[in-house]
Amino acid sequence: MISTSDLRRGLTVEIDGDLWAVLEYHHLKIGRGSAQVRMKMRNIKTGTIIERSVQAGEKFRRANLDRHVVQYLYHEGTIYHFMDQATFDQITLDATQLADAVDYLVDGMELEVLTFQDQPVSTELPNTVEMTITRTDPGVRGDTAAGGTKPATLETGKVVQVPLFVNEGERIRVDTRTGQYLERA
Repeated sequence: MISTSDLRRGLTVEIDGDLWAVLEYHHLKIGRGSAQVRMKMRNIKTGTIIERSVQAGEKFRRANLDRHVVQYLYHEGTIYHFMDQATFDQITLDATQLADAVDYLVDGMELEVLTFQDQPVSTELPNTVEMTITRTDPGVRGDTAAGGTKPATLETGKVVQVPLFVNEGERIRVDTRTGQYLERA
């Protein structure tokens, strides 16, 4: 059990049978009343984000998530298949469990799957991934005075804004946390 004084970002707690990741928390001391803690949390299974206020000192059950390094194999419709690198077992996840991670999955990519009570619940991508641009308009020299951007479609279908000098067929690095272009690979 952990108390509200032990909260920190990224901590996973179990509330009412669901798993919640703490995104933000603030301790509030209001005039004559008791202190409260306002938390912003994301449901691990569904991805919904809520805000909740609790009394200071309230206790929660810590959710112990196991991490497994897996390799992305392939997908069939909305079902994605991975192989555990340690046991060589195949793990399947639905597109709803993967959420935005679907936009960054390329063949052979290694990532972490989080499991709770031997059931896969979520994934953690690396901070950056290298992807190939499949479609973008050619940049014309002199279009802007201070550089500009143009849309580029990646091999997974995700569209990112890239500088004008980046062309079709090039490999680029994309930040998976923000979805932004970082540099050419």
